[in-house]
Amino acid sequence: MKKRLIGLISAVEFESSELLKKLKNQKRITRGVITYYRGKIQEREVVMAVSGAGKVNAAVSAAIMAEIFKPYIIINFGIGGAYPGSGLTIGTIAIAEKEIYADEGLLTGRGFMGMEFVGIELVPARKGRSPLYNEIPLNHALVSKIEKLLKRTGYNIKKGPFLTVSTITGTTERALYLRRRFRGICENMEGAAIAHVCRVQGIDFLEIRAISNIVEDRDRRKWRLKEAAAKCQDTVLSLLKIL
Repeated sequence: MKKRLIGLISAVEFESSELLKKLKNQKRITRGVITYYRGKIQEREVVMAVSGAGKVNAAVSAAIMAEIFKPYIIINFGIGGAYPGSGLTIGTIAIAEKEIYADEGLLTGRGFMGMEFVGIELVPARKGRSPLYNEIPLNHALVSKIEKLLKRTGYNIKKGPFLTVSTITGTTERALYLRRRFRGICENMEGAAIAHVCRVQGIDFLEIRAISNIVEDRDRRKWRLKEAAAKCQDTVLSLLKIL
């Protein structure tokens, strides 16, 4: 891979605070409410942003980053919740194989129907590619390569589909439903939006999350937010040596 600019986006500050401390030759550029930090980490040129939570914040942050800085790849990183039966445990590193909008669609008497049922694509067909509805596939070769390289360095890693939601899942019943329907391993609130922007802009995309909690009946006493954020940032540091 060519040594070009890498984009890094987390949703909230504690997910990227340690990486920001390591950013050398730092330059700040603010657009609206988002500040972009450009510099070097481990001699790699990077631009970092804290998008804010949710799909709209994430999409705005990624779109501005793509237009102004033109990174060849954007990495979305942070913490995530693991679905029951996914094989993930707290502290595991999860890598997205594809991103899924889990609640864009139509609610009917027969249950939830995705955007294909509605008949409206979220990513229009272009350059010989089919339209995309709820699912955004990622670069399979790139994801597999990164998974193998990180495993060689000793990380406990699992790849699979990630689900992006607007409403955080706080019950075991809902978690089990989402797991059955989409076979997702990890839940977040931003990934599909950033993957969407990257797809439209022709930019490679990776999403890496450290598991902070199991998605079940909500009990924050079981969560390990700071530990997962630190683990994910450590993984990103290793990733920057590979890219």
